[in-house]
Amino acid sequence: DRLKPLIDLREQVVSFAPQPVITEDNLVVNIDTVLYFQVTDPKAATYEIANYISGIEQLTVTTLRNVIGGMALEKTLTSRDEINNQLRGVLDEATGKWGIRVNRVELKAIDPPGSIKETMEKQMRADREKRAAILNAEGVKQSQILTAEGDRQAAILRAEGKRQAMMLEAEGQAKAIETVFGAIHEGKPDPQLLAYQYLQVLPQIAQGESNKVWVIPSEITSALAGIGALIPNGTPGRVPQP
Repeated sequence: DRLKPLIDLREQVVSFAPQPVITEDNLVVNIDTVLYFQVTDPKAATYEIANYISGIEQLTVTTLRNVIGGMALEKTLTSRDEINNQLRGVLDEATGKWGIRVNRVELKAIDPPGSIKETMEKQMRADREKRAAILNAEGVKQSQILTAEGDRQAAILRAEGKRQAMMLEAEGQAKAIETVFGAIHEGKPDPQLLAYQYLQVLPQIAQGESNKVWVIPSEITSALAGIGALIPNGTPGRVPQP
């Protein structure tokens, strides 16, 4: 027997050249593979196969074509883990008789045709632009909602402030009238004089924006009734002098 070179029993890594593979939807893709294996039986690796590296490479190519041939391009691009696991299982079983254990298989690159890559890039750009437009529109929408809400709150606050001001103004005028007529009432003046003075004050009271209802004291009502009773009889009423 002639001497055989020493066999490395450590885990080895071998990278194979890109292989053209046809997908289920009849597109040709080039796939790079990296294989991690280890010789577990030097005798079998020596006597069962002349060149186990070449044998592993050819077996990887045929297995890869079988696996990818059952997948469409889109699934091929998104199912690397699934492809890796299928390749490792098939290769490990097939190389077991050669004293080889396949630990891991990795797809380094999946290169679709140029026209497909161009189409994919256009679609990716369109998707990015669409997402950007959606985000921009959402931002504008939220801004308009916040602006409208702010305007609404401001209008409510302005209306509430105006209402409070009108109420305070009306309350102040009512207090003033009540104070004046209280003081006059304590002096026991002539009711006709009160009516005359009240009629003089009415135009000033009417100028207030908040005055919708006038409150006439009972004394003034009686005096006005007395003045009204004199007019139909043709008796001119003399305006009392203060």
